[in-house]
Amino acid sequence: MPWNFPFWQVFRFVAPTLMAGNTVLLKHASNVQQCARSIEDLFNESGYPSGVFQNLVIGSGKVKYIISNKIVKAVTLTGSEFAGCKVAEAAGANIKKTVLELGGSNSFIVLEDADIKKAVETGIKTRMQNAGQSCIAAKRFILHKNISNKFIELFKLKLEDLSKMAGDPLQNDILIGPLSSIEQANMVKAQVEESVKMGAKILAGGYPDKAYYPPTLVTNVKPGMPLFDEEVFGPVAPMIIAESVEDAIDLSNKSNFGLGVSLFTNNIQLAEQLIPEFEDGAVFINALVKSDPRLPFGGTKNS
Repeated sequence: MPWNFPFWQVFRFVAPTLMAGNTVLLKHASNVQQCARSIEDLFNESGYPSGVFQNLVIGSGKVKYIISNKIVKAVTLTGSEFAGCKVAEAAGANIKKTVLELGGSNSFIVLEDADIKKAVETGIKTRMQNAGQSCIAAKRFILHKNISNKFIELFKLKLEDLSKMAGDPLQNDILIGPLSSIEQANMVKAQVEESVKMGAKILAGGYPDKAYYPPTLVTNVKPGMPLFDEEVFGPVAPMIIAESVEDAIDLSNKSNFGLGVSLFTNNIQLAEQLIPEFEDGAVFINALVKSDPRLPFGGTKNS
């Protein structure tokens, strides 16, 4: 399980798994072991029989030995493409069932008849939640050319307001904090700087301070740039202009990822007709991409 939502991700998996009559072995991310220990303590204090939930304090190099054990019947992972490849390789070698939720570069498409104000408010929320460190966040904003200027103008204003509420995330009036590490902030910085060298333009933010990366708005983003092709795990909103509805769909599908899509339009009938055109696991109409315990959740391609 990943570090970015160390409690939620575990409980989302554990609850239905235990209700189905299974037991659980957790290998959590190495940098959130105190969270993992807290979860195990909670199960023990709640009266669960010993061994129903076990936290494994091991490095990633030992995971393949756990998977190969005959006691283990299936394995699931939420994390990076690299980790997913390694887990799937080990599971396949031992003919074990797997469920993988890997990276994402979700498109957030705004058509010319959309409610722009609602789209901006939702876009800020989905891109900036958890300081942009979310696999299901909108990471590519694809805007119809006829409304692109208005959307970008309103988005910039909202972004500037959000930047005023940055700081210690443990404080109640703070809405955005630092990234998980200085290394993570430097990775986002490199993706932005390389995209700028290729022609992208920073309209707001873009100047990190150690682990803090400010909410950032980048325009003139095109395929081939890191901000388009790669998953950006930080509070950066790339703006991409589409000439038409068909062009928006084509741009959305120009990705190695396929976790989910947000499509904003007031024409619900059109939206429903367009859904099969997207190469993603889910399409949300006038809403952000999210997991729901009532429905399966997963993507296509490298997601």
